[in-house]
Amino acid sequence: MTDINSFFSLKNTIRDLTAKDIHQTTNYLEVIEAFTRTTYKSVYVIDYNTKGFEYVSDNPLFLCGNSATEVKEMGYDFYFKYVPKEDLELLVKINTVGFDFYEQTPLEERKEYSISYDFHLKNEEGKTILINQKLTPLFLNEKGKIWKAICFVSLSTQQQSGNIIISKKDGSKKITYDLANDCWKPMEKIELSTREKEILQYSIRGYTIHEISEKIYISPDTIKFHRKKLFEKLGVSNIYEAISYATIHKLL
Repeated sequence: MTDINSFFSLKNTIRDLTAKDIHQTTNYLEVIEAFTRTTYKSVYVIDYNTKGFEYVSDNPLFLCGNSATEVKEMGYDFYFKYVPKEDLELLVKINTVGFDFYEQTPLEERKEYSISYDFHLKNEEGKTILINQKLTPLFLNEKGKIWKAICFVSLSTQQQSGNIIISKKDGSKKITYDLANDCWKPMEKIELSTREKEILQYSIRGYTIHEISEKIYISPDTIKFHRKKLFEKLGVSNIYEAISYATIHKLL
């Protein structure tokens, strides 16, 4: 039977914290709260010591009609209430293979990786949405185990659950989990076309679609076409996410 303990094993359960562990988190939630005011995404922090949520932002996307305080109090019970059974089993699988990966990663590199994946949320009215979660470690304990992690929630650009991807912050490594064959597989690095780079570079400088079209002598509809293809290629939903992705992964 799947329960809260299904998400926790010896690999991702924190029991003993040292004074040094605790000191590194002094006032860090103030930074998290400041950041959440600048993003459209939902944000929450997982504490693997308490096996719950330490922080949940007020963004309603992830809350399924609850307040941030209510979701924080629910912790992992939130998933059992609002995630369909088949996707709940998927989350347990992601949890297992994700921590297996971190267990095999050199200690000094563990905070450099993020894992993203898609699953459904079903609210009390029975409406279902597909969301994407991207989770990255915030703090390790002295033994190198993930103690706290931050998760960003946005609407998925995919068509179905899964799409499990681990990426390194410098873009040097990106792998996806093949659920059918139960293994990680390398992903080819995304290459942007000259036109896509051009549109991104003008967008970074604040140019609108019509202004870009005037600069590079193509129609606004053609700009929109290239942007749509770019969003699909990067797995993002808007130009701001595209700029962020391209910058983080050094595609420009």
